[in-house]
Amino acid sequence: MTVNRVGLVVHGGRPEAVLAARAVREWCAEHAVGCADIDVWQEGARHSALEEVEAAGDPDLIVTLGGDGTFLRGARLAAEHDALVLGVDLGRVGFLTEVPVSAVRVALDAVRDGRITVERRMLLTMRASCRLEVPAQMEALMRYGRGPMLPPPRVRPECETGNEWGVALNVTALNDVVVERLTRDRQVSVGVYLAGRLLASYSADALLVATPTGSTAYSFAAGGPVVSPRADGLVFTPVAPHMVFNRSVVAAPDEPIGLRVLERSGQAAVSIDGQLRGVLSPGDWIGVYAAPHRLKAVRLGPTDFYGRLRERMNLTDAPAALADGEAAPLWPVSTPPPGDLAHLALPPAPADGPPPS
Repeated sequence: MTVNRVGLVVHGGRPEAVLAARAVREWCAEHAVGCADIDVWQEGARHSALEEVEAAGDPDLIVTLGGDGTFLRGARLAAEHDALVLGVDLGRVGFLTEVPVSAVRVALDAVRDGRITVERRMLLTMRASCRLEVPAQMEALMRYGRGPMLPPPRVRPECETGNEWGVALNVTALNDVVVERLTRDRQVSVGVYLAGRLLASYSADALLVATPTGSTAYSFAAGGPVVSPRADGLVFTPVAPHMVFNRSVVAAPDEPIGLRVLERSGQAAVSIDGQLRGVLSPGDWIGVYAAPHRLKAVRLGPTDFYGRLRERMNLTDAPAALADGEAAPLWPVSTPPPGDLAHLALPPAPADGPPPS
């Protein structure tokens, strides 16, 4: 495929990421491809994804150099411009990133030659009863030790003159949208609606809606299910709720999830992919639903999500399962399965031809 311009999102605090960025720039110079650094903090401010992408010259490939947090930053930019995103792994967990840092030039060659597949990941977007804003005093607190905050989400232009419900926010989430308490001495009280019907009113530390991609992030830490990133659905998970029903609920992609802050609740923070983006007061609500577009993530080979799950989570086999026999065999997804498992359907290896449009 043709790559005209590359955008770099670099974890500047890691020397190996800085070195890898140099390798990307050298590759771009050798192949007459434009290259620009984006998503940088300049003059103590953060900019919207649209502003950052436009300043970088509208790249058609965004390369992230860091861990999953850096990939999320790059995904926000790629989703804004419908660009491809390639994650180079320099993190500790690495569920989202694709290639090791030693293979960055090989990966860029594969993108240029079309020897890739494009995995289309589900994204979330939002409506709200009001524009999201962050109080000035909170922004000052959040800057301590964390750097400048992202600006509040913009309103989608079509909503300013339309008659649809709520305020349509021009924002996407690859992992999750979280409503959480602001103070330690008071939980947040929220009415949760699925597909327009009240599920229950919760008093909890937080309530979150995750994508299948985000099911291995905050939702997993809160006891939520692991969902294949190839699936579609919205995963609702309460965090430390004061009620017997503490289970997650997986909704269909066309079943929006509404979160309304109740009258006796304190204020609640709204975080999108781990970034604080606004504060809700009692009576305010947000609606979370599947975005109409998807993230286009570059994959160089067959996705081994479950193998990565076993490795990253340090899963071990139950002693009772091995007491009277041998361990279950392991095999890479790129090779044929053992004969007794040949009937299982496995994800096909990518073809050598160009990626699907």
